[in-house]
Amino acid sequence: MPDIDVEPYLEAVVETARDVLGAGFVGAYAAGSLALDAFQPGRSDIDIAVLCRDQLSEAAKRELIARLRHGALPCPARGLELVVYTVAAARSGTPEPGFELELNDGAAMPFRQTLHPADRPAADGTFWYGLDRSILHQSGRVLAGPPASEAFADLAADDLRSLLVDSLHWWMALPGPTDDRPTAGAEDAVLGACRALVRYRYGEWLSKVDAGRQLLSTGYQPVEVIEQSIAARSGEPSPSSRQARAFQNGVLKDISTS
Repeated sequence: MPDIDVEPYLEAVVETARDVLGAGFVGAYAAGSLALDAFQPGRSDIDIAVLCRDQLSEAAKRELIARLRHGALPCPARGLELVVYTVAAARSGTPEPGFELELNDGAAMPFRQTLHPADRPAADGTFWYGLDRSILHQSGRVLAGPPASEAFADLAADDLRSLLVDSLHWWMALPGPTDDRPTAGAEDAVLGACRALVRYRYGEWLSKVDAGRQLLSTGYQPVEVIEQSIAARSGEPSPSSRQARAFQNGVLKDISTS
């Protein structure tokens, strides 16, 4: 179970969203590690998706952001990643971002607010939202509102594949050392690729670590890099950036050519 501080925080986020959106509030759902039973205190974010009936006014967006900033409602985790969708956008099954607003903020997270999808820098990736809604469709934890499987549509197979490929290209383009020194964060790159491949091959979203373990059970190579990445989640040395990129490239080829 998550930290004892997480549950009151989730309730406070829902209460704030209800207060700001009024009759336009439809639901709220925990996503990410909270949805996949992989929350790790001190490491994980708190990911929440909020549903509203109609498009939000600029004033409503700014009020919601102001009241959910870390300074106004302290997040007990690394930070809050909040995305608001209309009911229509959540049920559309589109690969497009389609959000009303996004907010990232926390003690260990840079502040970001985006009020329109067109304002999202392309270099930061636009694939996250469709993939997140796919995870929500499967495993979203209901904080308020209808079942997540009804509130969020899944992606079509071709769109899923396209977004997974985009995500791997994005990860591989991140700067990093080219030698064999352990690189902090390389384990997330490896295990994120594991999760992408498991979803593509087996049709199920798992946590990053569980996806790595599933691929190990099938003999997926290189075993050592997956094992090292899982161990790094418990404080052991990370793989190198070079190893992570080589692993991601292998997964990219598997998804692109199969």
